[in-house]
Amino acid sequence: MDIKHAKDYLYWLYYQYLLITCCYVLEPWEQSMFHTIFITVFAMVVYTAYVFIPIHIHLAFEFFSQLFGDQRESTVAI
Repeated sequence: MDIKHAKDYLYWLYYQYLLITCCYVLEPWEQSMFHTIFITVFAMVVYTAYVFIPIHIHLAFEFFSQLFGDQRESTVAI
């Protein structure tokens, strides 16, 4: 894939984004505000997922391993 096709494809993706979000009908300053808010919210969702999803998966794994009887041995010898 050469540079021109990649550039055309990225332009097509951006155009699809504008069509889906109806941003093409906004004025330029409204578009910039919308893009800023959208990128900020998207970044917060990605960050939250990155931080909290592994914790919840770990806790769910521990819960189900205890629930189904996969008890880990204690490190303290009796």
